[in-house]
Amino acid sequence: MTALSIGDLALTFQTRNNTQRVKADLQRLSDELATGLTSDLRAATGGNLGALAGIDHQLGALSAYKVAANEAALFVGALQRGLETVQDTTSDLGPALLLAVSSGQAALVQAAATDARARFATVVSVLNTQTADRALLGGAMGSGPSLADTETMLADLQTAIAAETTAAGVEAAVDAWFDTSSGGFETGGYLGSGTDLAPFRVGPDDAADLDLRSDDPAIRDLLKGYAMAALVAEGALSGDHPERVRLLETAGNRLLESDRDLAELRTGVGALEAQIDTALARNAAETGALEMARNDIAAADPYRTATELQAAQTRLETLYTITARLSRLSLAEYLR
Repeated sequence: MTALSIGDLALTFQTRNNTQRVKADLQRLSDELATGLTSDLRAATGGNLGALAGIDHQLGALSAYKVAANEAALFVGALQRGLETVQDTTSDLGPALLLAVSSGQAALVQAAATDARARFATVVSVLNTQTADRALLGGAMGSGPSLADTETMLADLQTAIAAETTAAGVEAAVDAWFDTSSGGFETGGYLGSGTDLAPFRVGPDDAADLDLRSDDPAIRDLLKGYAMAALVAEGALSGDHPERVRLLETAGNRLLESDRDLAELRTGVGALEAQIDTALARNAAETGALEMARNDIAAADPYRTATELQAAQTRLETLYTITARLSRLSLAEYLR
């Protein structure tokens, strides 16, 4: 019977190939043992990858919803804090104006009006806050202030009330400036978009819809109260102290009413915050359930993996032993 053998070069190649294959098995089994997941998903699913693909698709969608919900939470949280600042400022100023009015003293009236002028600037600045390069109250405009600065608005208002000689006349002119279609506020005071911000998609069937803008009637009424008081500081009805007192009293009463309106706005924003928090919690729970389902499908049997890993280590050690012995074979060694 003829015996077949392989040459030294072929033997070296075969040994190296076997070694690399065993090392690859060791690496694969080590990864499976460390992660608890099989590396052969086709075998784990019996060749049916549809369920796994569906789970992966849902996890990807939930990840996108999580990003959108976190962005919405940041945006709406900033708006809530801004409205809180505005309300705190307004709830302090309204009674202060009425207290100054009740004193009847020109110096106190002027001081209260000057304070209102400064707070007007603060309120406008807060309403112009931007988060993530988007205006909080500018609708779909994107970045930029939603309101003109106080100097611009007061300059335009002073022109609008120039012919008025009574507090009632100034009040009517201010109302017209803010409320008239294509009036001063709409053409130069409000700089935002007339379209609401697109809803935040925070879940498969859930959208957080923020429809509050700086041209909202409640915010216009708030700005009217500040504007009337600021106009007194700017010299409106100069020389007619009783009419200045009446105008400041009107401003104080307007701000008290706006304080209640702001509370309602904040309640609406709070409901939106709760909706977003609920969506985040629901998405997190669904993500956890899907990840568990995926792990059940792709999980590697730890006992089987450890056994195969031990067997692969033994094979590699055996290969090293055989290789060492073969390397010492020679004719001289044989003849000895």
